[in-house]
Amino acid sequence: MAEMALWEAVRRAHDEELARDPMVIVMGEDVGLAGGTYKATLGLYEKYGPERVIDTPISENSFTGLGIGASFLGVRPIIEIMSVNFAWLALDQIANTAAKVRYMSGGQLQAPVVIRSPGGVAHQLGAQHSARMEKVFMGIAGLRVVTPSNPRQAYGLLKSAVRCNDPVFINEHEYMYNLRGEVPDEEYLHPLEGSEVAREGRDVTLFGYNISVHWCLKAAERLAAEHGIDCEVVDLYALSPLDRAGIARSVAKTHRAVIVEEAEAPCGVGAEVMAIINEECFYELDAPPVRVSARNVPIPYNRTLERAAIPDPDEVVAAVLRLLGR
Repeated sequence: MAEMALWEAVRRAHDEELARDPMVIVMGEDVGLAGGTYKATLGLYEKYGPERVIDTPISENSFTGLGIGASFLGVRPIIEIMSVNFAWLALDQIANTAAKVRYMSGGQLQAPVVIRSPGGVAHQLGAQHSARMEKVFMGIAGLRVVTPSNPRQAYGLLKSAVRCNDPVFINEHEYMYNLRGEVPDEEYLHPLEGSEVAREGRDVTLFGYNISVHWCLKAAERLAAEHGIDCEVVDLYALSPLDRAGIARSVAKTHRAVIVEEAEAPCGVGAEVMAIINEECFYELDAPPVRVSARNVPIPYNRTLERAAIPDPDEVVAAVLRLLGR
């Protein structure tokens, strides 16, 4: 195992897939000469040249459509949208073309395209650069959505996505690019479906994804040390499709659930997980599921207000204690 930062794991996956398959290309704003805003393509322009690592104009709808069109002809593009906030501009190409073309063509066309983009609340980037858009992409039929919580997943998910014949949206978190973790020395492909148990427990399940997995783990340690409560933490790295069986399996084990997300609650991941719990294992519950989510406001620029707008491990601890009547 090698320890590396998440951005290094993403860069390694890019490098290996470009070397493995000459039909793989990378395209996006500043991915070439600059090496990517978050260094995810550092050095690849010099190694593979401008025809395979392509700097694009600041026109997300245009270059996303260009990459999707190329995928119809056998190219396997990795498209970086510099910030998920700008993915709104490319939503027509993603939702109306990439996600639908196989179905609408009766299988004659496919779009093996990867669209990866950082999002989430980082340090004082303001409302227009702090979007959590995973719930938007989850609602698009025909599009896979995954979101890594550690460098191992970031590496393996990107490699699997490149080799998948479905369009895949990879939602990375801006705040996590310097997060360090172990990545296998040998090639590793991570499943694009499923979930992972990040911590075994018996009293309550904490469901999280990307950054909220880490809030859940910190809260679980505190709850065990201070209250004797044994929490299971489930990492929902695949958001579309969600792991219905894995969600039900954990709830059947602990009989209680808290769903933690950085995004606002309405129409979100937490709402969908609660619906699955209701449909799959309602009679296993000893208490109603609880959501821990962001305030339903645009993210403020002010640092104090920004922190107040999103959850943290303290809120997860408080939610578990309420759920257990403590």
